[in-house]
Amino acid sequence: MRVLSVIPSRIGEYLVAAIVIILAPGPSVLFVIARAISWGRRVAVLTVLGNSLGALTLSVVVALGFGPLLSRSELLYAAVQWGGGLYLLYLGIDAWRKRSLHAAAMSEAKELHSPTLWQCVRDGFWVGALNPKGIVFFAAVLPPFVDRDQGEITQQLLFMGACFAILAFFLDSTWGLLAGTARSWLSGDERRLITLRALGGIVIMVLGILVIATAARDLIAK
Repeated sequence: MRVLSVIPSRIGEYLVAAIVIILAPGPSVLFVIARAISWGRRVAVLTVLGNSLGALTLSVVVALGFGPLLSRSELLYAAVQWGGGLYLLYLGIDAWRKRSLHAAAMSEAKELHSPTLWQCVRDGFWVGALNPKGIVFFAAVLPPFVDRDQGEITQQLLFMGACFAILAFFLDSTWGLLAGTARSWLSGDERRLITLRALGGIVIMVLGILVIATAARDLIAK
């Protein structure tokens, strides 16, 4: 029973939301694609490993910090929902507006020498740990899926954070493998990178709207 208590009742919905935001081309995905274009699939996958470890570390920090507070404060719970939804909306709009700048920077981010295994993991770790999309997801999108009546809120947050990191590793690795395979195609036309970033911005905006809609629904229900 104790093991089951750390698995939220809305775990299916949570996994769908996690997959959507991981697949949306944000800073981490674009970083992995840039490395795949520059150095190929091996470097990309090692970068993803570091990225996932960074995301896992971030999720633990958020869970330990927010878990006890969320279990005691409905006001904080609501504020996190609204703030996170609005910030996701901002990130999506910003990604759309700056899609050309991001694509240009990614096209130019090539170095002469391939990074070592340690450098790949280290750089990926910091991108994952400091990724604004990840911070918002763990601090705002993740808590609404917690089952408050079930208890063990911190443990639920830790469990969902671990699920996110595992999904991120496999899905982002897929991005890296595909980009590494199609490196000449992607680097040959900057418009393709612009389209990729634009689509990511749209997905993040939609997710932000959905989070705000859920917060509004909870407010009306009260």
